[in-house]
Amino acid sequence: MKILTASLLLITPLFVIICSCNGSNTSSDTASTDSVAFKNGGFPDQIAYGHHLVEIIGCNDCHTPKKMTAIGPVPDTSLMLSGHPASMPAPNVNRNEMESKGLVVTNDLTAWVGPWGISYAANLTPDESGIGNWSEAQFIRAIREGKSKGLENGRQLLPPMPWQEFSLMKEEELKAIFAYLKSIRPINNVVPAPAPPVTKHS
Repeated sequence: MKILTASLLLITPLFVIICSCNGSNTSSDTASTDSVAFKNGGFPDQIAYGHHLVEIIGCNDCHTPKKMTAIGPVPDTSLMLSGHPASMPAPNVNRNEMESKGLVVTNDLTAWVGPWGISYAANLTPDESGIGNWSEAQFIRAIREGKSKGLENGRQLLPPMPWQEFSLMKEEELKAIFAYLKSIRPINNVVPAPAPPVTKHS
């Protein structure tokens, strides 16, 4: 009986130590998983997080060409985020009248005519005609400062690009969006350069 009691006294602390170690590892693993999920907005990785952000801030609204359907224009997923199609003309309107009245007109949301002239939605795919040669720093500058192609001396981004609002996004959000855009199918599409207004403003 004394031997059995002594054995139990030796085994019990060892059992407690083993359980404590196992519990500690589980807690550490959970904390690590939670940390990664938190870093990516609760998504499994940075690209998935970026995809979510691109969807909810409406990038496809302007940067994806549309197909006309019975319920109106819908995004053409075969041309996802490739910008205004190079072969599609700008809306055929009286620009003098539009500009003088301060009106804005668009066809499928990829080309916009207004007092600033004509602006075209950019190609956001990782093709060379899109953002294929951009660095992450360029992308962040484009959004933070509204600079075309993220170049320090680039022209100002034109309406309707709401870069002023997007500039308030966190850096990790912008990095996630860039990572996602770099992961999608590249589409060769050279978007036309913007056109200046035809009406001279005093």
